Amino acid sequence: MNNNLLKGKRIYLRALEPEDLELLYKWENDTETWSVSETLSPISRFILKRYLENAHKDIFETKQLRLVIVLNENGASIGTIDLFDFDHFHKRAAVGILIAEKSERQKGYALEALEIVKEYAFGVLNLHQLYCSISVENCSSTDLFRKAGFEVAGTRKEWNWNGSSFSDEHFMQLVR
Repeated sequence: MNNNLLKGKRIYLRALEPEDLELLYKWENDTETWSVSETLSPISRFILKRYLENAHKDIFETKQLRLVIVLNENGASIGTIDLFDFDHFHKRAAVGILIAEKSERQKGYALEALEIVKEYAFGVLNLHQLYCSISVENCSSTDLFRKAGFEVAGTRKEWNWNGSSFSDEHFMQLVR
């Protein structure tokens, strides 16, 4: 495999390591991001440790791949990008991204990570399409995925409950 495969101009993507436990614990338990990740409760270190112990398994077995987004400049881990609901037969996977470090948002790192993952998904995994679901209120994420070539394929009406009302959700696709 090409060592530069998961490397961009300003970031690279790497596999999860056991040392990522505290970082994942912090990121997964940040209640500000729960609404976009459909998380309803905290996650324990024990569960994350078990997850990390199995992170070496192949995407064909686990149907998901989580990669850490790292800055080339200083080696700081700033977020994650995931392929999940991987369907080898239908050649598709969902994609999700989180720039967890708030100071690193709106700097183009998410778009660069998406471009790297697109190349990997289409070039290595031989997928036909990537897709994601984004709340219509999350304009920055919708704009990000549009910049990466995704198109709104449909809108699910009153799809998500936010605690006081329902909101619509865009279903976005990028077909190779």
